[in-house]
Amino acid sequence: MLSRRDMMKHGALLAVAGGAALRSCPARAVQPVRGGHVRVASTTGSLSDTLDPARESMVTDYIRSAMFYDGLVMLDEALVPRPALAERIESDDFRTWTLRLRSGVQFHDGATLTSADVVYSLLRHRDPLVASQVRFQAAAMRSVRTDGPLGVIIELCEPNISFPSVLGMSNFAIIRNGTKNFETANGTGPFRCAAFQPGIRSLAVRNPDFWKSDGAWVDSLEVISISDDMARHNALLSGDVDIIAEVNPRLVALLRQRGMGVMESPTGTYTDFAMRQDIGPGKNADFVQAIKHLFNRDQIADSVWLGFCRLGNDQPLPPEDRYYNHDLPQTTFDPDRAKWLLNKNGFLHQDLPPLICSPAANASVDIAVLLQNEASRIGLRLDVRRMPADGYWSQSWMHFPLGFGNLNASVSADMTFSVAFASAAPWNESHWRSPHFDELLTLSRREADEEKRKAIYYEMQTLIHNESGLCIPNFITSLDGYHQRIKGLHPYLGGHLMGNNFSRFIWVDDGAGARPAESAPA
Repeated sequence: MLSRRDMMKHGALLAVAGGAALRSCPARAVQPVRGGHVRVASTTGSLSDTLDPARESMVTDYIRSAMFYDGLVMLDEALVPRPALAERIESDDFRTWTLRLRSGVQFHDGATLTSADVVYSLLRHRDPLVASQVRFQAAAMRSVRTDGPLGVIIELCEPNISFPSVLGMSNFAIIRNGTKNFETANGTGPFRCAAFQPGIRSLAVRNPDFWKSDGAWVDSLEVISISDDMARHNALLSGDVDIIAEVNPRLVALLRQRGMGVMESPTGTYTDFAMRQDIGPGKNADFVQAIKHLFNRDQIADSVWLGFCRLGNDQPLPPEDRYYNHDLPQTTFDPDRAKWLLNKNGFLHQDLPPLICSPAANASVDIAVLLQNEASRIGLRLDVRRMPADGYWSQSWMHFPLGFGNLNASVSADMTFSVAFASAAPWNESHWRSPHFDELLTLSRREADEEKRKAIYYEMQTLIHNESGLCIPNFITSLDGYHQRIKGLHPYLGGHLMGNNFSRFIWVDDGAGARPAESAPA
């Protein structure tokens, strides 16, 4: 990962999330070519699909957003923010941020980007009627105001050196001032929206007026929704699509045998098991530690993820993260220790709440069964209750004493800590409360020295590992499939399909059987 030790001090151009200064990405080793039509199969689609960046919450929404819109910054493969619509982001105190926008950027309808568009785009997240998915993050902005036609000043409620990374979230994409109708997309992105059928397909055509000369290479790109796992893989094998998201680990070998490529991206995405510490057996610290010792992480890695994962250690930063605590002792599979702790507190003879799982929480059903089996070996009865995927996140997740969840790769360590582990965090699955952790989070956001902030993050991971009711057995490696004629794909820490930004980088190798642009569906 990229080093952030070259961070400039107060008053200099700040590194987003406390790292290297904003700068352009390095040049490609192979020069892409323009042209061709590409079809992509995503995993989700419904009538609730949206072109409103604020409301997007599903994979296909994020893919569309990356095609049609731009953010103020863009996160690179190491999750380091780079200049996008904002050429510069500066702060002396990490509370007041001054942004300078690019000049001459045009929306798809021909209007020129101004600071008023940015102010409107950011402030609308506060409106409850917008139903923004990042209202929690937007609440950190005390005020947003224009400073001339290309200047924006954002004042935060509290200092946060990592704030620019927040602006790299897809939901904070910039729309035109006053936009309320999202039947089509009017952004500044590399593609224009030619068709949008919620739950079915979206057709994008290259934007000839895009502000970045190397921002798009294919002439057109069609995104379709294929939720059925086997149907999606068959579509790639038959040539009906060129790229598919979320390859099943059990089908990786088949795809490669048939000449397809499979891109492996190490991410911070994980499936977790939460033991609520405000109700049920999770209130007992020995119970929490015992269950963590019952997770056979190597077995889960081999039988569930088929090796396409990395070892987890009950804290949320993956091994590739620049702030990962390498000094933290690894939680081990130790059924004897687990049995001793459980027997000491009388849990072996109690009726316990069921393990709540669902296909909605990736692989949680399989992991729950493995945990149940290990528990039975030491005389602990754990029942598994499988909930339907539909409505799981609103009706089951975080509502029961023992249950599974997911967390996708976050834009920064600060974001992960603030949304999932702080006492007031909306996704604090185990309902863990630690005033000391909250103090460290506040301190980290004010710390300009990289090594000191790293030490703070190390301590925060230690607290989560030792005290929270969350078990994180593995970090999932994202798998995406593609035809060999598709070039430009490369792994991103931000998740599958290059953090959903693949459309900006891919190009078609004509010698490998590219489709001509005119064959794109009307």
